[in-house]
Amino acid sequence: MNKIVLAYSGGLDTSIIVKWLQDTYKCEVVTFTADIGQGEEVELARVKAVAAGVKEIYIEDLREEFARDFVFPMFRANAIYEGEYLLGTSIARPLISKRLVEIANEVGADAVSHGATGKGNDQVRFELNAYALDANIQVIAPWREWNLSSRESLMDYAKKHGIEIDYQKQNKKSPYSMDANLLHISYEGDTLEDPWAEPEDEMWRWTLSPENAPDKAEYVELTYENGDIKAINGKAMSPASVMEDLNKRAGNHGIGRDDIVENRFVGMKSRGCYETPAGTVMLKAHRAIESLTLDREAAHLKDELMPKYANMVYNGFWFAPEREMLQAAIDQTQEVVNGIVRLKFYKGNVIVVGRKSDNSLFSEKIATFDDDEGAYDQKDAAGFIKLNALRLRLKTLK
Repeated sequence: MNKIVLAYSGGLDTSIIVKWLQDTYKCEVVTFTADIGQGEEVELARVKAVAAGVKEIYIEDLREEFARDFVFPMFRANAIYEGEYLLGTSIARPLISKRLVEIANEVGADAVSHGATGKGNDQVRFELNAYALDANIQVIAPWREWNLSSRESLMDYAKKHGIEIDYQKQNKKSPYSMDANLLHISYEGDTLEDPWAEPEDEMWRWTLSPENAPDKAEYVELTYENGDIKAINGKAMSPASVMEDLNKRAGNHGIGRDDIVENRFVGMKSRGCYETPAGTVMLKAHRAIESLTLDREAAHLKDELMPKYANMVYNGFWFAPEREMLQAAIDQTQEVVNGIVRLKFYKGNVIVVGRKSDNSLFSEKIATFDDDEGAYDQKDAAGFIKLNALRLRLKTLK
């Protein structure tokens, strides 16, 4: 090895991995830090990388690309894993993998590396996406190679090698394992490893508890074009700006908290807590505008395909041909998904209170309980029911 590109956050794991790669492979390490809306000062990663002797440092603002090319397409599919998880960590990995591979090619690196553990999903996501983009890329996963088996052993390694870790300096115990981006922030480990233990309220960072949320509801209007949010309350916004705005608004009303036990791709069950304010709103609003504009059978087929799509994202198959095929079909349905959804935020709830569209398939003239003036002949229903009942009647027909 002459050069390795590391996905680098500057946190505990990757700070140690820089040193470990340098010592183990006796080569230059290039760091890549992606700003995808984690809400932290990513330039601090530069300071830490310089202190670790890194000469080539990549820090990139990818928030718009992340929202536009990854999050928004996923929400056109209404993707949700196992009925609860809005795929906040999963959808970030393809973009990071893409840039890792691109940077490796730019600097002539021999391999890429990441800080995902050998127990989790992220190792699979990083590597499947990387291999999909470059069949010959080499991947180094330190957690599968070294003998450091816990957060405590990492802290000991850092102390031994003079690596400054924020929590170590503050003499605190290891924090939750956390991941954040524009779509969510996740929490795992520590007391959460007991599925019976309620998360402490101090853990949550983006949302107020519903009990402490404002007593007054807030109304918000989202404007959709081709299945994507283009404006909030009539103000045009970029995809990343939409998510930042909704995270603040919804988080202030206690919206977006979730406590889940999920099935990891590697086979084990894992308990995690998630804050996804913008995502919670986006899913609810998108389904509302689709309910008005999508043909019944197209909508039902989308719902049938959605779990497959969600599994692909969760398991790391973003760049797989089957996901791209489904995306093309989903995007075709979104040509009519235009209009405005009015929502009410209140005490942890997102309530749809209105929707309208020039592409609406709702006909008040036909659906009315008042006189429809012959728009719908109720007598037609008799034949419709008889034909649908024929196969059922055959079992008892004499």
